[in-house]
This record gives sequence, structure tokens and C-alpha cells, in this order.
Amino acid sequence: MSRKKRRQTPEWKWEQALIRDPKKIEMIPIGFVSRTSPNENDRDRSLVSKVVLDERLAPALDGIEDWSHVFVIFWLDRVVRTEEPALHHPGSGLGIFAARSPIHPNPIGLTLVELVEREKNILWVRGLDAYDGTPVLDIKPYPDWEQDLIVVTDFRVPEWLTKILKRG
Repeated sequence: MSRKKRRQTPEWKWEQALIRDPKKIEMIPIGFVSRTSPNENDRDRSLVSKVVLDERLAPALDGIEDWSHVFVIFWLDRVVRTEEPALHHPGSGLGIFAARSPIHPNPIGLTLVELVEREKNILWVRGLDAYDGTPVLDIKPYPDWEQDLIVVTDFRVPEWLTKILKRG
């Protein structure tokens, strides 16, 4: 069985990150998702996958192994875009900002994952719902600790989601 060719991380240049038009948003992937098999079920939150960063960014990961969980922020590069942005999720009638769906004006994915291991420029994470080869934009530790540990424990969810989860 042949594997598809892996994407190469574009050459990372700090100058590109520093000298930009402030009215134009540009992102450079810091790495890519690597799954054991491109055919894995990306919704299986028990699977471990790799986030492979550009080797030159390995020092930026120093100390991350002390965290149990991290957010992985990625670009949903396989979302089919239309010229007219969708405002409602097809089929449900929910506004796109009220649904966890890839159909958004900016196809940015965010997943809280368990950090299993770090080796140099590679993070092994459990629970990442991104495809093999997905560009990774950033990694941030969880929980937020700027002014104290911020962990939301008293959240609410819509009734429609509760019904779906009970049917589960």
C-alpha cells in the first residue's frame, strides 16, 4: 500500500512573520498532522497522531512536555469553499457560529488534545480530529494560566446537543 507524498513545511523565515501588511492576514504553517494511516477515522478521539513541526521550531517546544493537554490550531485545507459564505449549517438551520462545523468564513480548526509525548520537533497527541497532512498553525498549552488557572467547569450546551449525545 502506497502512502501519499507528505507535504513539506515551507521554509520558515522569521522575517516573513515580522514584516507583514497589518491589513492582510497571512499564516505560515509551523508543521503538519501525521496520522498512522490516512484512512483513520479522524473523529476517533482515542487515536494517537503526530504533530510534526518544522525542525527549526523544536526549541519553541521546550517545556511543553510538562503540560498534560494542549490546543492544536490548524487550517481546514480540505473544506470546499464557495464564493458566497454560508451563514447557516446545512440541514440544521443553526448559524455557523453556533455549530462545530468546518463551514466557517475562516476554516480554522481548534482541538484540545492530550499531550502523550514530545521528541524533538514531534508531538504525539491523543484526540486530534484533523486529517493526515493538515497544516498546523499554532500550539497553545491548556489551561490558560495568565491570571490564574482558567478551567471552565460550569458550562452549558444547547438542548439539541444534549438530545444527540443521549442517542449516541
